[in-house]
Amino acid sequence: MPPRGDFVRESLRYNPLAMPRRKAPEDLSVEELRRLLIEKRRGARRERLEHFKRTGRVVAVEPDTLEAIAPVVDTLEGTSDQPQAPVSKRRRVMDRILLAVEVLAVVGLIGVLISGFGVLQALNEEVASALAQETLTPTPLVVAVVLPSGHLPPDAQGNTRPNDAEIPEHLRPMVQSLANIPVPTAAPDQAIRIQIPAIDVDAPVVQGDGWEQLKKGVGQNVGSANPGQNGNVILSAHNDVYGEIFRYLDRLAPGDQVILYTQQRQYVYVVDRTAIVEPTAVEVMASTGNPTVTLISCYPYLVDDERIVVFARLQN
Repeated sequence: MPPRGDFVRESLRYNPLAMPRRKAPEDLSVEELRRLLIEKRRGARRERLEHFKRTGRVVAVEPDTLEAIAPVVDTLEGTSDQPQAPVSKRRRVMDRILLAVEVLAVVGLIGVLISGFGVLQALNEEVASALAQETLTPTPLVVAVVLPSGHLPPDAQGNTRPNDAEIPEHLRPMVQSLANIPVPTAAPDQAIRIQIPAIDVDAPVVQGDGWEQLKKGVGQNVGSANPGQNGNVILSAHNDVYGEIFRYLDRLAPGDQVILYTQQRQYVYVVDRTAIVEPTAVEVMASTGNPTVTLISCYPYLVDDERIVVFARLQN
């Protein structure tokens, strides 16, 4: 008589109605699905262990031991039956907050870079605009208090001295401090000689219009323009001492020539007008936008309590 187990199997094979009906996956409960999954994983685990034993990678172990080490094997292979703990709501909120902070930091950095680029561009535009502006005529470092060439009328022996009474009392200390300013060395583009054919003037030009300089000839005011340049060439000389170079300035008429020489060339100026002014009328020494020359001397002859000023403009 065949064993009971064989008989049951044979009966089931020839009588399908005797087999328990399989349930569809959608008919299974969650617990049944979980058990099926666990059984499937256990079967796969046993097959792997059998394979490891056949290949000599593990030794034979008891079933109880196999069940004990199964979670370890599953963990190493990433196939654990235990469900992973879900991420908490607080953790998700914190992750979102950190992500928002990172995004804001990146946006802020981009804003700083854009702002810095704008500031740099504005600065470059300001510098370019400043460089493109028209160069202004430099203002003389020394501002005159009274017009040059002032002195007391000479005595019978021809002796004279500067007329300090022309200088306002509160400005006299400043004038005295300016008296010792060194005279700059002559340059090739500075005047070295002056000719005024209408009054027979032909004299050297020296730098500086102080008392000592005017003893040597016609003095050019320090800081005034050079011949041919835009600006005012300011020249002064005495009218009744030290050669009386500018004695006859009052005879000049519009159209008369004033010729200035440098080491390189000559410049011809044409007289525009003549004026008699007070010694303090220093505005006649102001710079001009065109090439001009201003001739200054004491007036009248042997009285010297005023100034005669001749204005001329460049012809060539």
